[in-house]
Amino acid sequence: MKESILLNISESSQPGEARRTALALASRLGFKETERGKVGIVVTEVANNLVQHGQGGVLLLRVIEQQSTIGIEILALDKGPGILDPDECLQDGFSTAGTAGNGLGAIRRLSNLFEIYSIPGAGTALLAHLWAPPAFSPLETVLEIGVVCLPKPGQDVSGDTWASHIEDHRSLLLVADGLGHGPAAASASLAAVATFHDHSHRSPHTIIEAAHAALRSTRGTALAIAEIDFDQQSVRFAGIGNIAASIFSATEHRSLLSHNGTVGHEVRKIQELTYPWYGNCLLVMHSDGLGTQWRLERYPGLSQKHPSLIAGVLYRDFNRERDDVTVLVAKEMRS
Repeated sequence: MKESILLNISESSQPGEARRTALALASRLGFKETERGKVGIVVTEVANNLVQHGQGGVLLLRVIEQQSTIGIEILALDKGPGILDPDECLQDGFSTAGTAGNGLGAIRRLSNLFEIYSIPGAGTALLAHLWAPPAFSPLETVLEIGVVCLPKPGQDVSGDTWASHIEDHRSLLLVADGLGHGPAAASASLAAVATFHDHSHRSPHTIIEAAHAALRSTRGTALAIAEIDFDQQSVRFAGIGNIAASIFSATEHRSLLSHNGTVGHEVRKIQELTYPWYGNCLLVMHSDGLGTQWRLERYPGLSQKHPSLIAGVLYRDFNRERDDVTVLVAKEMRS
Protein backbone atom coordinates (compact mmCIF):
# COMPACT_ATOMS: atom_id res chain seq x y z
CA MET A 1 0.00 0.00 0.00
CA LYS A 2 1.65 3.21 -1.21
CA GLU A 3 -1.09 5.82 -1.04
CA SER A 4 0.07 9.44 -0.77
CA ILE A 5 -1.97 12.62 -0.44
CA LEU A 6 -0.56 16.10 -1.10
CA LEU A 7 -2.24 19.11 0.51
CA ASN A 8 -1.24 22.68 -0.21
CA ILE A 9 -1.47 24.77 2.96
CA SER A 10 -1.30 28.54 2.54
CA GLU A 11 -4.17 30.15 4.48
CA SER A 12 -6.03 29.75 7.77
CA SER A 13 -9.02 27.73 6.51
CA GLN A 14 -6.89 24.90 5.14
CA PRO A 15 -5.69 23.27 8.40
CA GLY A 16 -9.32 22.29 9.09
CA GLU A 17 -9.60 20.66 5.67
CA ALA A 18 -6.27 18.90 6.22
CA ARG A 19 -7.56 17.54 9.54
CA ARG A 20 -10.73 16.20 7.88
CA THR A 21 -8.70 14.55 5.12
CA ALA A 22 -6.34 12.93 7.62
CA LEU A 23 -9.20 11.68 9.81
CA ALA A 24 -10.93 10.17 6.78
CA LEU A 25 -7.69 8.37 5.87
CA ALA A 26 -7.20 7.15 9.45
CA SER A 27 -10.77 5.83 9.56
CA ARG A 28 -10.32 4.00 6.28
CA LEU A 29 -7.12 2.41 7.61
CA GLY A 30 -8.87 1.15 10.74
CA PHE A 31 -7.45 3.57 13.34
CA LYS A 32 -9.47 3.45 16.56
CA GLU A 33 -11.02 6.58 18.02
CA THR A 34 -8.15 7.54 20.35
CA GLU A 35 -5.55 7.10 17.61
CA ARG A 36 -7.68 8.99 15.12
CA GLY A 37 -7.81 11.83 17.63
CA LYS A 38 -4.01 11.91 17.77
CA VAL A 39 -3.83 12.03 13.98
CA GLY A 40 -6.29 14.93 13.94
CA ILE A 41 -4.36 16.94 16.54
CA VAL A 42 -0.96 16.36 14.90
CA VAL A 43 -2.15 17.25 11.40
CA THR A 44 -3.93 20.37 12.68
CA GLU A 45 -0.83 21.56 14.55
CA VAL A 46 1.46 20.80 11.61
CA ALA A 47 -0.80 22.63 9.16
CA ASN A 48 -1.17 25.61 11.51
CA ASN A 49 2.62 25.82 11.75
CA LEU A 50 2.86 25.93 7.96
CA VAL A 51 0.50 28.91 7.88
CA GLN A 52 1.80 30.78 10.94
CA HIS A 53 5.54 30.14 10.68
CA GLY A 54 6.37 28.69 7.26
CA GLN A 55 4.59 31.24 5.07
CA GLY A 56 2.66 28.31 3.62
CA GLY A 57 3.88 24.99 2.30
CA VAL A 58 2.82 21.43 1.53
CA LEU A 59 1.65 18.63 3.78
CA LEU A 60 2.09 15.05 2.61
CA LEU A 61 0.19 12.13 4.10
CA ARG A 62 1.54 8.67 3.22
CA VAL A 63 0.31 5.24 4.23
CA ILE A 64 3.16 3.22 5.79
CA GLU A 65 3.31 -0.40 6.89
CA GLN A 66 5.57 -2.43 9.15
CA GLN A 67 5.11 -5.89 10.63
CA SER A 68 1.65 -5.95 8.97
CA THR A 69 0.68 -2.85 10.96
CA ILE A 70 -0.59 0.26 9.23
CA GLY A 71 0.47 3.81 10.03
CA ILE A 72 0.37 7.32 8.63
CA GLU A 73 3.42 9.36 7.78
CA ILE A 74 2.99 13.14 8.02
CA LEU A 75 5.56 15.25 6.21
CA ALA A 76 5.38 19.06 6.25
CA LEU A 77 7.62 21.11 3.95
CA ASP A 78 7.99 24.87 3.72
CA LYS A 79 10.43 27.45 2.36
CA GLY A 80 9.81 29.95 5.14
CA PRO A 81 12.26 31.68 7.48
CA GLY A 82 13.38 28.43 9.10
CA ILE A 83 14.18 27.78 12.76
CA LEU A 84 17.41 28.90 14.39
CA ASP A 85 17.13 26.46 17.34
CA PRO A 86 14.65 23.57 16.79
CA ASP A 87 15.28 22.18 20.30
CA GLU A 88 14.20 25.47 21.87
CA CYS A 89 11.03 25.52 19.76
CA LEU A 90 10.09 22.08 21.10
CA GLN A 91 9.74 23.45 24.61
CA ASP A 92 6.12 24.09 25.64
CA GLY A 93 5.40 27.79 25.90
CA PHE A 94 7.97 28.86 23.33
CA SER A 95 6.43 30.95 20.54
CA THR A 96 7.52 33.46 17.95
CA ALA A 97 4.00 34.18 16.71
CA GLY A 98 2.08 35.12 19.85
CA THR A 99 0.45 31.67 20.19
CA ALA A 100 0.37 29.37 23.23
CA GLY A 101 3.56 27.73 21.97
CA ASN A 102 2.43 24.13 22.48
CA GLY A 103 2.40 23.01 18.82
CA LEU A 104 5.75 21.29 18.21
CA GLY A 105 5.86 19.85 21.72
CA ALA A 106 2.39 18.36 21.27
CA ILE A 107 3.33 16.90 17.90
CA ARG A 108 6.40 15.23 19.39
CA ARG A 109 4.48 13.80 22.37
CA LEU A 110 1.68 12.34 20.26
CA SER A 111 3.88 10.86 17.52
CA ASN A 112 5.61 7.48 17.50
CA LEU A 113 8.42 9.07 15.51
CA PHE A 114 9.22 12.76 15.24
CA GLU A 115 12.05 14.58 13.45
CA ILE A 116 12.59 18.13 12.29
CA TYR A 117 15.17 19.69 9.97
CA SER A 118 15.52 23.41 9.43
CA ILE A 119 17.96 25.87 7.93
CA PRO A 120 17.46 29.54 8.84
CA GLY A 121 16.36 31.40 5.73
CA ALA A 122 15.78 28.21 3.73
CA GLY A 123 12.76 26.52 5.31
CA THR A 124 11.73 23.68 7.59
CA ALA A 125 10.83 20.02 7.12
CA LEU A 126 8.92 18.10 9.79
CA LEU A 127 8.26 14.36 9.93
CA ALA A 128 5.86 12.42 12.17
CA HIS A 129 4.73 8.79 12.20
CA LEU A 130 1.57 7.59 13.93
CA TRP A 131 0.65 3.90 14.07
CA ALA A 132 -2.82 2.41 14.40
CA PRO A 133 -2.35 0.24 17.55
CA PRO A 134 -1.53 2.49 20.53
CA ALA A 135 0.95 0.01 22.03
CA PHE A 136 2.75 -0.66 18.75
CA SER A 137 6.46 0.09 18.75
CA PRO A 138 8.11 -0.61 15.39
CA LEU A 139 11.08 -2.92 15.45
CA GLU A 140 14.30 -1.64 13.97
CA THR A 141 14.39 -2.76 10.35
CA VAL A 142 17.37 -3.74 8.25
CA LEU A 143 16.71 -0.90 5.81
CA GLU A 144 14.74 2.28 6.46
CA ILE A 145 13.10 3.69 3.34
CA GLY A 146 11.64 7.13 2.75
CA VAL A 147 9.69 7.98 -0.40
CA VAL A 148 7.90 10.88 -2.01
CA CYS A 149 5.89 9.59 -5.00
CA LEU A 150 3.37 11.99 -6.53
CA PRO A 151 1.61 12.56 -9.86
CA LYS A 152 2.11 15.52 -12.12
CA PRO A 153 -0.01 18.45 -10.87
CA GLY A 154 -3.50 18.09 -12.29
CA GLN A 155 -3.23 14.31 -12.71
CA ASP A 156 -5.07 11.83 -10.48
CA VAL A 157 -2.58 8.98 -10.82
CA SER A 158 1.19 8.88 -11.10
CA GLY A 159 3.05 7.19 -13.92
CA ASP A 160 5.92 6.77 -11.45
CA THR A 161 6.01 4.05 -8.86
CA TRP A 162 8.42 2.25 -6.55
CA ALA A 163 8.73 -1.08 -4.78
CA SER A 164 10.90 -2.86 -2.25
CA HIS A 165 11.71 -6.40 -1.19
CA ILE A 166 13.45 -6.52 2.20
CA GLU A 167 15.30 -9.53 3.62
CA ASP A 168 17.82 -9.87 6.45
CA HIS A 169 20.81 -10.26 4.13
CA ARG A 170 19.67 -8.35 1.04
CA SER A 171 17.16 -5.75 -0.09
CA LEU A 172 15.87 -4.93 -3.55
CA LEU A 173 14.61 -1.46 -4.46
CA LEU A 174 12.85 -0.38 -7.67
CA VAL A 175 11.91 2.97 -9.17
CA ALA A 176 9.91 3.04 -12.41
CA ASP A 177 8.72 5.93 -14.60
CA GLY A 178 6.04 4.95 -17.13
CA LEU A 179 6.32 6.73 -20.46
CA GLY A 180 4.19 9.89 -20.38
CA HIS A 181 1.58 10.56 -17.71
CA GLY A 182 -1.75 9.30 -16.43
CA PRO A 183 -3.35 5.82 -16.32
CA ALA A 184 -1.45 4.32 -19.28
CA ALA A 185 1.89 5.35 -17.79
CA ALA A 186 0.78 3.99 -14.41
CA SER A 187 -0.22 0.68 -16.02
CA ALA A 188 3.27 0.27 -17.48
CA SER A 189 5.09 1.04 -14.24
CA LEU A 190 2.78 -1.21 -12.23
CA ALA A 191 3.45 -4.05 -14.67
CA ALA A 192 7.15 -3.58 -13.95
CA VAL A 193 6.44 -3.80 -10.21
CA ALA A 194 4.48 -7.04 -10.71
CA THR A 195 7.44 -8.56 -12.54
CA PHE A 196 9.77 -7.30 -9.82
CA HIS A 197 7.81 -9.13 -7.12
CA ASP A 198 7.54 -12.30 -9.22
CA HIS A 199 11.33 -12.37 -9.66
CA SER A 200 12.51 -10.83 -6.39
CA HIS A 201 14.84 -13.78 -5.75
CA ARG A 202 16.81 -12.89 -8.88
CA SER A 203 19.38 -10.23 -9.82
CA PRO A 204 18.57 -6.69 -11.04
CA HIS A 205 19.81 -7.57 -14.54
CA THR A 206 17.57 -10.63 -14.76
CA ILE A 207 14.53 -8.78 -13.40
CA ILE A 208 14.90 -6.04 -16.01
CA GLU A 209 15.20 -8.70 -18.73
CA ALA A 210 11.96 -10.26 -17.51
CA ALA A 211 10.26 -6.85 -17.33
CA HIS A 212 11.34 -6.01 -20.87
CA ALA A 213 9.51 -9.10 -22.12
CA ALA A 214 6.47 -8.56 -19.88
CA LEU A 215 5.94 -4.89 -20.80
CA ARG A 216 5.80 -5.22 -24.60
CA SER A 217 2.03 -4.59 -24.63
CA THR A 218 2.41 -1.40 -22.54
CA ARG A 219 3.83 1.99 -23.49
CA GLY A 220 7.01 1.05 -21.62
CA THR A 221 8.92 2.49 -18.70
CA ALA A 222 12.24 3.76 -17.45
CA LEU A 223 13.34 1.34 -14.75
CA ALA A 224 16.15 1.00 -12.22
CA ILE A 225 16.74 -1.72 -9.64
CA ALA A 226 19.28 -1.75 -6.83
CA GLU A 227 20.15 -4.81 -4.74
CA ILE A 228 21.89 -4.07 -1.45
CA ASP A 229 23.77 -7.10 -0.11
CA PHE A 230 24.45 -6.42 3.58
CA ASP A 231 26.76 -9.42 4.04
CA GLN A 232 28.90 -8.63 0.99
CA GLN A 233 28.67 -4.86 1.61
CA SER A 234 27.84 -4.22 -2.02
CA VAL A 235 25.15 -2.77 -4.27
CA ARG A 236 24.32 -4.39 -7.59
CA PHE A 237 22.56 -1.90 -9.86
CA ALA A 238 21.01 -1.95 -13.31
CA GLY A 239 19.01 0.83 -14.93
CA ILE A 240 17.35 1.66 -18.23
CA GLY A 241 16.22 5.20 -18.97
CA ASN A 242 16.10 8.36 -16.90
CA ILE A 243 16.16 7.02 -13.33
CA ALA A 244 19.06 8.62 -11.46
CA ALA A 245 20.75 6.84 -8.57
CA SER A 246 23.57 7.75 -6.18
CA ILE A 247 25.32 6.28 -3.16
CA PHE A 248 26.59 8.62 -0.45
CA SER A 249 29.01 7.70 2.32
CA ALA A 250 30.90 9.82 4.81
CA THR A 251 33.79 10.18 2.36
CA GLU A 252 32.44 9.89 -1.18
CA HIS A 253 29.55 10.17 -3.63
CA ARG A 254 29.05 7.70 -6.48
CA SER A 255 26.58 8.09 -9.35
CA LEU A 256 25.24 4.73 -10.56
CA LEU A 257 25.19 4.01 -14.29
CA SER A 258 21.99 3.60 -16.29
CA HIS A 259 21.72 3.05 -20.06
CA ASN A 260 19.40 4.70 -22.55
CA GLY A 261 16.23 2.91 -23.59
CA THR A 262 12.66 2.07 -22.65
CA VAL A 263 11.87 -1.22 -20.94
CA GLY A 264 9.21 -2.99 -23.00
CA HIS A 265 10.23 -1.34 -26.28
CA GLU A 266 13.89 -0.64 -26.96
CA VAL A 267 16.70 -1.87 -24.76
CA ARG A 268 20.11 -2.12 -26.38
CA LYS A 269 22.11 -3.00 -23.30
CA ILE A 270 21.35 -4.09 -19.76
CA GLN A 271 24.46 -3.73 -17.65
CA GLU A 272 24.65 -4.65 -13.98
CA LEU A 273 27.47 -3.01 -12.05
CA THR A 274 28.58 -3.56 -8.45
CA TYR A 275 29.42 -0.73 -6.06
CA PRO A 276 30.67 -0.72 -2.43
CA TRP A 277 28.15 -0.31 0.38
CA TYR A 278 29.00 0.57 3.96
CA GLY A 279 26.85 0.78 7.07
CA ASN A 280 26.78 4.59 6.93
CA CYS A 281 25.71 4.79 3.28
CA LEU A 282 22.64 6.42 1.79
CA LEU A 283 21.08 5.31 -1.49
CA VAL A 284 19.08 7.93 -3.39
CA MET A 285 17.03 6.99 -6.48
CA HIS A 286 14.71 9.34 -8.33
CA SER A 287 12.79 9.84 -11.55
CA ASP A 288 13.32 12.82 -13.84
CA GLY A 289 10.52 14.65 -12.07
CA LEU A 290 13.33 15.74 -9.73
CA GLY A 291 16.06 18.02 -11.04
CA THR A 292 19.59 16.66 -10.98
CA GLN A 293 21.30 19.81 -9.64
CA TRP A 294 20.82 18.92 -5.95
CA ARG A 295 23.85 18.31 -3.73
CA LEU A 296 23.39 16.61 -0.37
CA GLU A 297 26.46 18.29 1.12
CA ARG A 298 24.66 21.64 0.89
CA TYR A 299 22.35 20.46 3.69
CA PRO A 300 24.41 20.16 6.90
CA GLY A 301 23.28 17.23 9.02
CA LEU A 302 20.47 16.15 6.69
CA SER A 303 22.09 12.78 5.89
CA GLN A 304 21.72 11.82 9.57
CA LYS A 305 17.95 12.29 9.47
CA HIS A 306 15.21 9.79 8.62
CA PRO A 307 15.14 8.91 4.87
CA SER A 308 11.62 10.37 4.54
CA LEU A 309 12.88 13.75 5.75
CA ILE A 310 15.75 13.60 3.22
CA ALA A 311 13.37 12.66 0.38
CA GLY A 312 11.01 15.44 1.42
CA VAL A 313 13.67 18.16 1.43
CA LEU A 314 14.95 17.11 -2.00
CA TYR A 315 11.39 17.07 -3.35
CA ARG A 316 10.64 20.50 -1.85
CA ASP A 317 13.69 22.15 -3.37
CA PHE A 318 14.13 20.37 -6.70
CA ASN A 319 10.85 18.94 -8.01
CA ARG A 320 10.22 20.14 -11.57
CA GLU A 321 6.46 20.69 -11.01
CA ARG A 322 5.66 19.55 -14.56
CA ASP A 323 6.06 15.81 -14.25
CA ASP A 324 5.34 12.82 -12.04
CA VAL A 325 8.03 12.58 -9.39
CA THR A 326 9.51 9.86 -7.21
CA VAL A 327 12.33 10.33 -4.70
CA LEU A 328 13.42 7.20 -2.80
CA VAL A 329 16.02 7.32 -0.04
CA ALA A 330 17.28 4.21 1.79
CA LYS A 331 19.54 3.88 4.80
CA GLU A 332 20.80 0.81 6.65
CA MET A 333 19.58 0.93 10.23
CA ARG A 334 21.22 -1.93 12.07
CA SER A 335 24.64 -1.63 13.65
